[in-house]
Amino acid sequence: MADDPLTGFVRTVVGSGAPMLVLSPHLDDAVLSCGALLGWAGRRAPVTVASLFTEAAPPPYTLSARQYLKQTRAGDAEELFADRRAEDRHVLELLDVDWRHVGLVDGLFRRLSRPRPGTGRLVRLLPEVTHVYPTYRLHLSRGRVSAHDAETLGVVGETIDALLPARSGGLVLAPLGVGGHADHVLVRTAAERSGRRVVYYSDFPYNQSAAADPEFTRRNRLVARAWERNLDRKAELIRGYRTQADALFPGGRIPCAPEVYLLPESAPETVPRTTGRLPGTRARAAGGVP
Repeated sequence: MADDPLTGFVRTVVGSGAPMLVLSPHLDDAVLSCGALLGWAGRRAPVTVASLFTEAAPPPYTLSARQYLKQTRAGDAEELFADRRAEDRHVLELLDVDWRHVGLVDGLFRRLSRPRPGTGRLVRLLPEVTHVYPTYRLHLSRGRVSAHDAETLGVVGETIDALLPARSGGLVLAPLGVGGHADHVLVRTAAERSGRRVVYYSDFPYNQSAAADPEFTRRNRLVARAWERNLDRKAELIRGYRTQADALFPGGRIPCAPEVYLLPESAPETVPRTTGRLPGTRARAAGGVP
């Protein structure tokens, strides 16, 4: 039986020896959205998962951050993120893929580089005044990247350049930004601007209740394709993120849904042949761009 277009494309990339860089905004997104594909490709090609927003920040926390900590039954954000990094390392090593924790601060905890004038005395009473995204609902999940995140966007672009040099002929997997989380949209924007070949993954589980940005998919002439191989193991991998799984899937039921990837309408049938892993190693941890 002939392969479907997505499987055929992935086989072509894997068979060429071209490296694959998977951009994961947070310390679970790659496995949530691409775990089945990673389990298949990780045994056949050099794959690196780069998790971008892998750090929290000390108090005082915004109300949205405190609500998140309550959901995850955590009292200290930095301790929680240390646990999350350990979970991510464990799960990705089970998949036999390399990993990189870039060390940027998660959007819930990201502060302005310069405080707004006149807000110094308000910080303890109202921490929101010092944050790039003061609230989750009204700011972080609205599908827009703050102008205050220009430097962060630049760092993500530099990370792509460092981990997947243009001459490598490699492939980037980037989030589509379904659900509108600013961190996801920021990573998507950096990938779109990178000049690399990009396949976008539909963000799970947010794609179970939200749609993709039609303007973005139309501008990039993207076509959705489903990946249904290796799904039987995916729930077990997701449960490896024990600090997050209960909050993401109340009741413990993880839907067995096909992974969805968006390719350009005319994805190339051949890719340049190359060998070797991406710069860096599996054990490279936080610290930004190498």
